[in-house]
Amino acid sequence: MVMAEGSIRPFLPGDTPRVMEIWLSASREAHGFIPMEHWRSTAPLVEREILPRADTRVFVREGRVEGFLSLIEGDHIGALFVDPGCQGRGIGRALLEDCQGGRELLTLAVYKKNRRAVGFYQSRGFTLLEERVDQGTGQREYLMVWKKG
Repeated sequence: MVMAEGSIRPFLPGDTPRVMEIWLSASREAHGFIPMEHWRSTAPLVEREILPRADTRVFVREGRVEGFLSLIEGDHIGALFVDPGCQGRGIGRALLEDCQGGRELLTLAVYKKNRRAVGFYQSRGFTLLEERVDQGTGQREYLMVWKKG
Protein backbone atom coordinates (compact mmCIF):
# COMPACT_ATOMS: atom_id res chain seq x y z
CA MET A 1 0.00 0.00 0.00
CA VAL A 2 1.21 3.46 -0.88
CA MET A 3 1.45 5.75 2.13
CA ALA A 4 -0.73 8.83 2.21
CA GLU A 5 1.21 12.07 1.91
CA GLY A 6 -0.80 15.03 3.01
CA SER A 7 -2.21 16.52 6.15
CA ILE A 8 -5.29 16.12 8.29
CA ARG A 9 -7.05 19.19 9.60
CA PRO A 10 -10.45 20.17 10.99
CA PHE A 11 -13.30 20.58 8.50
CA LEU A 12 -14.05 24.17 7.49
CA PRO A 13 -17.41 25.36 6.11
CA GLY A 14 -15.72 26.08 2.77
CA ASP A 15 -14.93 22.35 2.48
CA THR A 16 -18.64 21.50 2.24
CA PRO A 17 -18.97 21.30 -1.59
CA ARG A 18 -15.90 19.06 -1.93
CA VAL A 19 -16.86 16.86 1.05
CA MET A 20 -20.35 16.40 -0.40
CA GLU A 21 -18.88 15.56 -3.82
CA ILE A 22 -16.70 12.88 -2.18
CA TRP A 23 -19.62 11.59 -0.11
CA LEU A 24 -21.87 11.20 -3.15
CA SER A 25 -19.31 9.65 -5.51
CA ALA A 26 -17.87 7.30 -2.89
CA SER A 27 -21.36 6.28 -1.71
CA ARG A 28 -22.36 5.47 -5.27
CA GLU A 29 -19.22 3.42 -5.86
CA ALA A 30 -19.20 1.51 -2.56
CA HIS A 31 -22.94 0.92 -2.34
CA GLY A 32 -24.05 -0.16 -5.80
CA PHE A 33 -26.71 -2.28 -4.09
CA ILE A 34 -28.55 0.89 -3.00
CA PRO A 35 -30.37 2.97 -5.64
CA MET A 36 -28.62 6.24 -6.52
CA GLU A 37 -31.85 8.11 -5.78
CA HIS A 38 -31.39 7.26 -2.09
CA TRP A 39 -28.05 9.10 -2.02
CA ARG A 40 -29.38 12.08 -3.96
CA SER A 41 -32.40 12.43 -1.69
CA THR A 42 -30.26 12.03 1.46
CA ALA A 43 -27.62 14.58 0.41
CA PRO A 44 -29.49 17.70 1.62
CA LEU A 45 -29.94 16.16 5.08
CA VAL A 46 -26.25 15.24 5.25
CA GLU A 47 -25.17 18.70 4.07
CA ARG A 48 -27.51 20.83 6.19
CA GLU A 49 -28.09 18.75 9.32
CA ILE A 50 -25.46 16.07 9.89
CA LEU A 51 -22.23 17.62 8.59
CA PRO A 52 -22.54 20.90 10.53
CA ARG A 53 -23.08 19.00 13.82
CA ALA A 54 -20.41 16.34 13.26
CA ASP A 55 -16.80 16.54 14.37
CA THR A 56 -15.23 16.21 10.91
CA ARG A 57 -11.59 16.07 9.88
CA VAL A 58 -10.39 16.20 6.30
CA PHE A 59 -7.34 14.79 4.55
CA VAL A 60 -5.77 17.41 2.29
CA ARG A 61 -3.05 16.97 -0.30
CA GLU A 62 -1.77 19.86 -2.39
CA GLY A 63 -4.67 22.02 -1.20
CA ARG A 64 -7.38 19.55 -2.25
CA VAL A 65 -9.61 17.58 0.13
CA GLU A 66 -9.28 13.89 -0.77
CA GLY A 67 -11.17 12.29 2.13
CA PHE A 68 -12.96 12.93 5.39
CA LEU A 69 -14.06 11.29 8.62
CA SER A 70 -17.02 12.50 10.68
CA LEU A 71 -17.70 11.63 14.30
CA ILE A 72 -21.25 11.92 15.53
CA GLU A 73 -22.66 11.31 18.98
CA GLY A 74 -19.19 11.45 20.54
CA ASP A 75 -17.32 8.33 19.50
CA HIS A 76 -19.44 7.01 16.61
CA ILE A 77 -17.92 7.25 13.14
CA GLY A 78 -20.81 8.42 11.01
CA ALA A 79 -18.77 8.74 7.83
CA LEU A 80 -15.39 7.79 6.45
CA PHE A 81 -15.14 8.48 2.74
CA VAL A 82 -12.24 8.87 0.32
CA ASP A 83 -12.50 10.23 -3.20
CA PRO A 84 -12.78 7.11 -5.41
CA GLY A 85 -9.87 8.36 -7.54
CA CYS A 86 -7.66 8.56 -4.44
CA GLN A 87 -8.51 5.25 -2.79
CA GLY A 88 -5.80 2.71 -2.02
CA ARG A 89 -3.28 5.38 -1.00
CA GLY A 90 -3.65 5.10 2.77
CA ILE A 91 -5.95 8.10 3.19
CA GLY A 92 -8.72 6.17 4.95
CA ARG A 93 -6.19 4.52 7.23
CA ALA A 94 -4.58 7.89 8.05
CA LEU A 95 -7.98 9.42 8.89
CA LEU A 96 -8.93 6.44 11.03
CA GLU A 97 -5.62 6.43 12.91
CA ASP A 98 -5.99 10.17 13.52
CA CYS A 99 -9.46 9.51 14.95
CA GLN A 100 -8.29 6.60 17.11
CA GLY A 101 -5.58 8.70 18.73
CA GLY A 102 -6.61 9.67 22.23
CA ARG A 103 -9.82 7.61 22.20
CA GLU A 104 -10.58 4.45 24.11
CA LEU A 105 -13.54 3.27 22.02
CA LEU A 106 -15.13 3.89 18.62
CA THR A 107 -18.22 2.47 16.96
CA LEU A 108 -19.48 2.55 13.39
CA ALA A 109 -22.08 0.97 11.15
CA VAL A 110 -21.16 -0.52 7.78
CA TYR A 111 -23.32 -2.26 5.21
CA LYS A 112 -22.81 -6.03 5.24
CA LYS A 113 -22.62 -6.06 1.42
CA ASN A 114 -19.76 -3.52 1.47
CA ARG A 115 -17.19 -6.27 1.95
CA ARG A 116 -14.25 -4.04 1.12
CA ALA A 117 -15.13 -1.64 3.95
CA VAL A 118 -15.90 -4.48 6.38
CA GLY A 119 -12.47 -5.97 5.68
CA PHE A 120 -10.80 -2.59 6.04
CA TYR A 121 -12.36 -1.99 9.46
CA GLN A 122 -11.53 -5.52 10.63
CA SER A 123 -7.91 -4.99 9.56
CA ARG A 124 -7.85 -1.84 11.71
CA GLY A 125 -9.02 -3.69 14.85
CA PHE A 126 -12.81 -3.31 14.66
CA THR A 127 -14.93 -6.30 15.67
CA LEU A 128 -18.56 -7.16 15.02
CA LEU A 129 -20.91 -6.12 17.80
CA GLU A 130 -24.24 -6.90 16.12
CA GLU A 131 -25.98 -7.29 12.78
CA ARG A 132 -29.12 -5.25 12.16
CA VAL A 133 -31.23 -3.69 9.43
CA ASP A 134 -30.65 -0.07 8.40
CA GLN A 135 -34.11 1.48 8.53
CA GLY A 136 -33.33 4.01 5.78
CA THR A 137 -32.39 1.44 3.13
CA GLY A 138 -33.63 -1.92 4.39
CA GLN A 139 -30.07 -3.25 3.99
CA ARG A 140 -28.30 -5.44 6.54
CA GLU A 141 -25.50 -3.65 8.36
CA TYR A 142 -22.92 -4.44 10.97
CA LEU A 143 -22.43 -2.38 14.09
CA MET A 144 -18.69 -2.62 14.78
CA VAL A 145 -16.59 -1.54 17.73
CA TRP A 146 -12.92 -0.72 18.28
CA LYS A 147 -11.38 -0.65 21.73
CA LYS A 148 -7.93 0.73 22.42
CA GLY A 149 -5.32 -1.83 23.34
